[in-house]
Amino acid sequence: MKHTKSFSFGTFFLASFILFSCADESSSSLEKSSYFDLKGFIETHIQEIDGVEVIKDSEIQGDTKQATVIYSAKDWEDEFSLFNEADINKSSLIQSYETISTDDMLSHKLLPNGRNKVKYITVTYSDGQVSSVSIKIADDNLFYSSTTLGEIYMNKSTNLIDRYVIETSQKIWFLDRNEMKIEGKIIPKQ
Repeated sequence: MKHTKSFSFGTFFLASFILFSCADESSSSLEKSSYFDLKGFIETHIQEIDGVEVIKDSEIQGDTKQATVIYSAKDWEDEFSLFNEADINKSSLIQSYETISTDDMLSHKLLPNGRNKVKYITVTYSDGQVSSVSIKIADDNLFYSSTTLGEIYMNKSTNLIDRYVIETSQKIWFLDRNEMKIEGKIIPKQ
């Protein structure tokens, strides 16, 4: 009798283990990126440019300023927060984008019935390496409209971020349009 109970318990335990390990595999396959891993791309590349010098041009409502700054990894996280916010690898967005892939380009475009602020992510490749990433985020309702374009360009020889551009246009009901453009050029360490 003892052998039957321990055999039944062992069989139950083994079946449960197999069932849950299969469930883990299916949930982790859902967690695998359906789209380009923009967040992971940014996290990896900001570590590589930690502490480098940046020539930063800012234009806000036609007022232009230039500054030379040195950004830490935390500063880069803040500067590139737009790209992290554009991460579309969420289970709720799995079937929201049309993906077009060629040898030198990967594009995720929001489907006409899709409901998300990220309208597209386009990644271009050169010799199998990312050469640029472009995104568009837009929000529009009765009182407010906003469009933001972001681009990151890679240095082909170093495979490090070379420069970036972020442009935003906002219009709030009864107020003038607000325009902003930030362009940064990274000076590589010698």
